[in-house]
Amino acid sequence: MSGAHQHNHAPRHFGRAFAIGVTLNVVFVVIEAFYGWQAGSLALLADAAHNLSDVGGLLLAWAAFGAAQLNPNLRHSYGWRKGSILASFANAVILLVAMGSLAWEAFERLQAPSPVAAGTVMVVAGIGVVINAVTAWLFLAGSEGDLNIRGAFLHMAADALVSLGVVVAGAIYLWQGWGWIDPVMSLVIALVIVMGTWSLFRHSLHLLFDGVPEGIDLTEVQEALLELPGVVSVHDLHVWAMSTRENAITAHLVLAPGDRDNDRLLTLATDMLHGRFGIHHTVLQQESEAYAANCPTACGC
Repeated sequence: MSGAHQHNHAPRHFGRAFAIGVTLNVVFVVIEAFYGWQAGSLALLADAAHNLSDVGGLLLAWAAFGAAQLNPNLRHSYGWRKGSILASFANAVILLVAMGSLAWEAFERLQAPSPVAAGTVMVVAGIGVVINAVTAWLFLAGSEGDLNIRGAFLHMAADALVSLGVVVAGAIYLWQGWGWIDPVMSLVIALVIVMGTWSLFRHSLHLLFDGVPEGIDLTEVQEALLELPGVVSVHDLHVWAMSTRENAITAHLVLAPGDRDNDRLLTLATDMLHGRFGIHHTVLQQESEAYAANCPTACGC
């Protein structure tokens, strides 16, 4: 027997947030690249390149967000929800590669510092702080409960930090005239962003391989199922992420002999798993002790 709940839990208003974020960042990339080239600022050009990668990242996250809204079909019985996890992983990789490129360019510039039009750099980067902070704010509400939205938020928050760093580098250059401050600030920014992105990379990779979602302890889930009336043992227990917002569980419940309301047991189990562990899709097989003794999956978990 099984109890299954499958709903779309992605807030639709984030589609508008993606549209606004992409539009703002495309406009800013063009402005920033032009003035970075004109001012000869590596930090500004690197920030423009990073923002361009973020536009791609936002488009990828937006596509995954839209795919998650599609209904399941005979070929894709779970729909396209997994795409949001893949997009989160891809966004983390894009960020890490972009920061590696930034660090490489910064090391090269350190060997041959060049003059920078600091005033222009500061003005353009200041605009970037505002645009990126506003875009990050659009995704803030969903950054805790959705890894895909979190990836978009991290991209924009990182951009705001990069732009702020460029402003600081420009101010120090005007004050002290240090030609090396621009690439050094780029290196510091790259390090901070890599540190912030690593958890997204690690978590999304974990979920891609059907790892138990963060915040769920499989032992606690098993103990909670054993507390249900009539359940004497649990085996073949699996919990994984269907998407960045939805978790699923399958398990075999071995029941003690006697008459019981199996539908009520399923209701109790489903409500408990959703309420305590945030598991949205539940499939439970009920077995007698005699059947479980010969169950081919009894040693599976």
